[in-house]
Amino acid sequence: MGYGELIIRSYDPQYDRTRVEDFERKCEVGPAKRVFLFTDTLGDPICRIRNSPIYKMLVAELGNQLVGVIQGSIKLVTVHKPPNDLAKVGYILGLRVSSLYRRRGIGSSLVIKLEEWFIANDVDYAYMATEKDNKASVKLFVDRLSYVKFQTPTILVNPVSHRMSRISSNVELAKLKIEEAEAIYRKFMSSTEFFPIDIGNILRNKLSLGTWAAYPRGESWGGVPSSWAMLSVWNSGELFKLRLGNAPLSCLMYTKSSRLIEKLVPCVKLPCIPDFFRPFGFYFIYGVYREGPLSGKLVRTLCRFVHNMASKSKDCKVIVTEVGGSDTSRLHIPHWKSLSCPEDLWCIKALKNEKKNSLHELTKTPPTRALFVDPREV
Repeated sequence: MGYGELIIRSYDPQYDRTRVEDFERKCEVGPAKRVFLFTDTLGDPICRIRNSPIYKMLVAELGNQLVGVIQGSIKLVTVHKPPNDLAKVGYILGLRVSSLYRRRGIGSSLVIKLEEWFIANDVDYAYMATEKDNKASVKLFVDRLSYVKFQTPTILVNPVSHRMSRISSNVELAKLKIEEAEAIYRKFMSSTEFFPIDIGNILRNKLSLGTWAAYPRGESWGGVPSSWAMLSVWNSGELFKLRLGNAPLSCLMYTKSSRLIEKLVPCVKLPCIPDFFRPFGFYFIYGVYREGPLSGKLVRTLCRFVHNMASKSKDCKVIVTEVGGSDTSRLHIPHWKSLSCPEDLWCIKALKNEKKNSLHELTKTPPTRALFVDPREV
């Protein structure tokens, strides 16, 4: 390469923490065509994987120069025909290569090295998520590293305002005990793609704010309501912050003017954009499930409840939800189109020869079932 030998090694928190923090600060994430989102990991570069069962971070160096990083986590999930089919999967995230050293094979080398760690830990499949329009990422993983398209989830983002949302008086809300929530998830969602076997650990994590159910008032939760819905909430803002950068001037002007008009003329109800230009946190809704003819309305009511909960937080500025592309629950989850991503892209690769045939079947099967998005991997 002309810059010395490329060295890829495990992340050393004592030596690498500050270097990686500085490196990450220069790298943007998010839908590049709309906005840039910068992350602040609050002094912990591995915060996004720390809550996973097994995790690892690798750094790439040329000489004394940090030129790339990558992270990975491992867990046991259901795939394709659960609950009989279980697989150990490795998730790839946080791949960054310095803009000065791109197109030198550093990204490929980092992914291959992480795959070797997966294989050493008996992982069946490796998978990753990227923006559908991220041509460089798709070219790297699909064209060069033999990953194939697996799912196209929808990411829904809804701003949090200080105005409280109205909760219908015809709906009963109940906060579920962890044991009850775990039992319901195992009963009704264990057949979803990528359902984590350690769901109990997720629900018991300090970042999980709770699980709530909604059903028609007058019916009993102890029985079988004619319609019901449930979801859980994860406080991602405790791990890292986001900040909007390089946004259009019109966006900034609207944000400021809408706030000013709201103060001067409260009766004028303009859609108010929160202050995204300072670091902020967010809540992540996961485990959305519903049954019955009124369940769509119940999902919307639960989302309004979460909004009201978030509005009491000085730090939380948006609520994020990710659901399978064919999951009709997305139609009932409030979101702003301009902030959301209608098609994220998940790609997957079999790391064992005996899994390659099942991979073909897995990726060619229409994604008719729901997709469980693990909040630990957001």
